[in-house]
Amino acid sequence: MSNAQIEIQLIASLVAIACAIPGTFLVLRKMAMISDAISHSILPGIVVGFFITHDLGSPILILLATLAGVVTVVLVEYIQKTGLVKEDTAIGLVFPALFSIGVILIKKNADDIHLDVDAVLLGELAYAPFDRLLVSGVDLGPKSLWIVGAILMITIILLFAFFKELKLSTFDKGLAASLGFSPVIIHYGLMTVSSITTVGAFDAVGAILVVALMIAPAATAYLLTTDLKKMLFLSIVFGVFSAISGYWFAHWLDASIAGSITTMLGVLFLLVYLFAPNKGVIAVLYREKQQRTEVSLLTFLLHLKNHDEERERHVNHLNEHINWQKVRSKTVLELALKNNMIIIDNNIVSLTSKGDEFTTQAIDYIITNEDAQIEDMKDDFFLFRG
Repeated sequence: MSNAQIEIQLIASLVAIACAIPGTFLVLRKMAMISDAISHSILPGIVVGFFITHDLGSPILILLATLAGVVTVVLVEYIQKTGLVKEDTAIGLVFPALFSIGVILIKKNADDIHLDVDAVLLGELAYAPFDRLLVSGVDLGPKSLWIVGAILMITIILLFAFFKELKLSTFDKGLAASLGFSPVIIHYGLMTVSSITTVGAFDAVGAILVVALMIAPAATAYLLTTDLKKMLFLSIVFGVFSAISGYWFAHWLDASIAGSITTMLGVLFLLVYLFAPNKGVIAVLYREKQQRTEVSLLTFLLHLKNHDEERERHVNHLNEHINWQKVRSKTVLELALKNNMIIIDNNIVSLTSKGDEFTTQAIDYIITNEDAQIEDMKDDFFLFRG
């Protein structure tokens, strides 16, 4: 593995970590699309900064681009607070306008230099190792590595310094304000960090990959945990894994690195979306099926509780009068038998003492809604859940 390959993977990993931290809070605050708005609306700030300095590597570009990102957030919130449109509509109004201004400025005044829309949107990690940082003739490595590394260090320091404030303002703004924390200041601080991260990373990886690295790992982690610290950790792990595996996937296909990394992020999210233990599609479908079976069981037990006639308690009654299919009837009977809720004698079904106690409590819960929660009752009585 060459030095260039190592540097590309290191830059991609640092960008993934730097994006995952603010991205986690954006996802939790339901502001995922604001990262897309920022990544596009920073363009006029970059163009204006270039007109002032005539140097694409000037820190002023980062400052003005960050300012453009913050202006985007301010405009979106101002339009949203009018109550005339929702946040997604406000985002759709603001960032295309600012991005268009940047495009017009480039086409009119900077069309003959290395500052174009494709470079901003797509980026190319393969070229990052060629843009070196030289100090007194000493090669210190890729410039992007130092820029993203510096931004990451600042982000980590701010995270540790204001973690409690960020957590409180994210989950309970009222409590944060009552404790003396300003949710507004914390909010704009987060937006500023998001803007700086976007600006620092887009030159190496492009705006599209920045958005993907900021949102996809956090969204994937959100499906696996409700603990903020664990979510931050998982977001970083998923981001770094996708960055490295995406690079080698691109190397194997001889394709775009940014596109391959984004593809790996999508594949990872899809796998978790399908197979997550609690929130995954398969787990949800299984839980819904289980709940339908348990509701059917409760319906059957209540029927037995309310009828003493043998014909009403005959096994065939499940199919004939309750209008259940044979498969469903068999499932309900087996679940009731496994949990010792019923006994069957000559195809006549009767409640056991356990089944009678459970059904009595279920009736009390349905009528009063004051007894133990139904899920707690099922945990107490059900040894097998089907």
